[in-house]
Amino acid sequence: MIRASLAALALSCSFAVVAVAASEDRDPYLWLEDIEGAKALDWVRKENAATDKLLRGRAGFEADRQRARAILDDDRQIAGPGEVMGDVITNFWRDAKNPRGLWRQSPLDAYLAGKPEWTTLIDVDALGRAEKQSWVWHGADCLAPDYQRCLVSVSPGGTDADIVREWDRTTKSFVDGGFTLPQAKSSVTWENADALLVATDFGEGSMTASGYPRIVKRWKRGTPLASAEIVAEGEAEDVGMSVFAFTDGDRRWPMISRGKTFYTADTKLPNSDGSRYISTIIPDSASVRDVIDGQLVIFLNKEWAGVAAGSLVSLSLADMAAGRQVPIVTTMTPTKAQAIENVAATDNILWVKALDDVEGKLFALRRDPATGKWSQREVPLAANATVSIAGTIGKRDTVFATAETMLMPPTLYAVRDDGAPRPVQSLPATFDAKEMLVEKRFATSKDGTRIPYFLVRKKSDSEAPVPALIHAYGGFRSAQTPGYLTGQPYRAGPLGLFWVEDGNAYVLANIRGGGEYGPAWHQAALREKRQNSFDDLHAVAEDLVRTGVSAKGRIAISGRSNGGVLVGAAMTQRPDLYGAVISGSPIKDMWRYDKMLAGASWVAEYGDPDVPGDWAFLSKYSPYQNVRKGVKYPPIFLYLSTKDDRVHPGHARKFAARLGEYGNRVYYHEYLEGGHSVGADHAEDAVRAAMLHGFLTRELVEKK
Repeated sequence: MIRASLAALALSCSFAVVAVAASEDRDPYLWLEDIEGAKALDWVRKENAATDKLLRGRAGFEADRQRARAILDDDRQIAGPGEVMGDVITNFWRDAKNPRGLWRQSPLDAYLAGKPEWTTLIDVDALGRAEKQSWVWHGADCLAPDYQRCLVSVSPGGTDADIVREWDRTTKSFVDGGFTLPQAKSSVTWENADALLVATDFGEGSMTASGYPRIVKRWKRGTPLASAEIVAEGEAEDVGMSVFAFTDGDRRWPMISRGKTFYTADTKLPNSDGSRYISTIIPDSASVRDVIDGQLVIFLNKEWAGVAAGSLVSLSLADMAAGRQVPIVTTMTPTKAQAIENVAATDNILWVKALDDVEGKLFALRRDPATGKWSQREVPLAANATVSIAGTIGKRDTVFATAETMLMPPTLYAVRDDGAPRPVQSLPATFDAKEMLVEKRFATSKDGTRIPYFLVRKKSDSEAPVPALIHAYGGFRSAQTPGYLTGQPYRAGPLGLFWVEDGNAYVLANIRGGGEYGPAWHQAALREKRQNSFDDLHAVAEDLVRTGVSAKGRIAISGRSNGGVLVGAAMTQRPDLYGAVISGSPIKDMWRYDKMLAGASWVAEYGDPDVPGDWAFLSKYSPYQNVRKGVKYPPIFLYLSTKDDRVHPGHARKFAARLGEYGNRVYYHEYLEGGHSVGADHAEDAVRAAMLHGFLTRELVEKK
């Protein structure tokens, strides 16, 4: 839910209940915001126990849990490519024997041949046992060209905040006296072999109001972090500072991003001699994507210099570093039906993953060195599929890409511009899809906008009204694309599969607020326009009723994180339409969201509740404030993690308490670990899938 340049940021942020204009009479459940408070945790334990009693003892629960676990732990899963480091490639792998995972490597050619020869680099489970910590892997950044030294990040229990330690890939051990950062929501990158750029919690005054780093320092090897020199500073009102780097040939380009709001950032890069970081002409609304052949490729979220929003443009790094005039070259402009999602560069090709009416397309772009102009060619993969860029092999001008549909398991391809895509590995089918049908349909929203959605169900049930589950998100430019049914909806494992096998319908709705059709699709549900995303969800549900797929009161809706705002608003606005609600790691209280953990960073998305004009529209849909006594709301299942340091657990706790106070059915499950993504390992994910399946069956099938 966080912008890419800020997603890895973190600061340790202790929680204290903040006084607000609202009194205890206005918010009697303010005490539930005390994350680790004894009274609050006692309430959590009681709610968890009540839900466990209802669902864990149900017939079919244990069979569901075991099957979900088997699917998630299946050792036939695709070993997705990590970083290519010379002649080896890395992968992070989890299975039944390694629930927290193995970071490992294989010779690149063996991997490309479909016969990888894995050597373990770090066993996260073993590391946790040795250090008596519940470590969750957050990744490794190894410095080219030899990739010997790596910055390894692990999190206690899955929080966004992690620790960073220098690790040697040759000795397979942490470097004695090497770089080490204590737990925080840090952003760090190599400047060179003996210096890091670090944005972290440096102490009092070093964090923004959003709880992210405000200061970037250069930390030289062999010196204490306290003596690191300041390189760049932001303001307390900013979202935060982040650092990152690209490699172009033999040149490393470290960069600094000052996130002024969630959607605006100033980008700095090294000047010609590398002595300081300088401002650039990059518009603050643009997103930096990659570097190729001396060009920095950026994505335009707004029109700039006559180039349409949603386009890619390239800028000369050398010209920017020298302070010279910079030619602005259009790299790719999508059609009205398309949206550029991901970009990855190899030595001579810029690979672009785009959506075309929410179906994946892969393009190979080349730059003519004589004219500077770009040409493009579509590289065909599977038809009507979701396509993802999974990695690159720079010197071989090869991209790894996956293609999948709701009924077709993913295949990983190695793709070159000069040849047909070559399959590297395919996930075997994990269910029988021959009796299932997927359709792409369009609903008409309240203002006439056509809203695409994907519907999957059994062919034999295509004419009969059945219970339906709609999953949606609708925010933060995040497009929802249909993946293999064993992973739908997000963070609920094979719930979608279980639901369809029962003879029910599963729907993925592409409502406004996401990025399915580029920046305009997101902006259509921004701030005071948020109601559009709720209307879009209602329209999809009503289309299911109109076409006889389902019926009022037999439709469940699912959303997590920002999707928690969505389903919370939807259930309070249309309790007649929906029969059940699933809400994971949700945002619910729009009056206090900006004062809780990372909430202040989302003001550009939702608005500022302290501004009367903004609260005027926020108050109309804020789920917590719009629960009314005497109204019967659909039963809701809320799942979350105590360790979520992004979306405060208080949102779900207070919403559950208020609904329960007014006599509504609430199912609640708060996991101790897992962070914002909730599941720290497959065991928790499998339990959640089984519980959610039991919840939907109990509320929509058995009580029809």
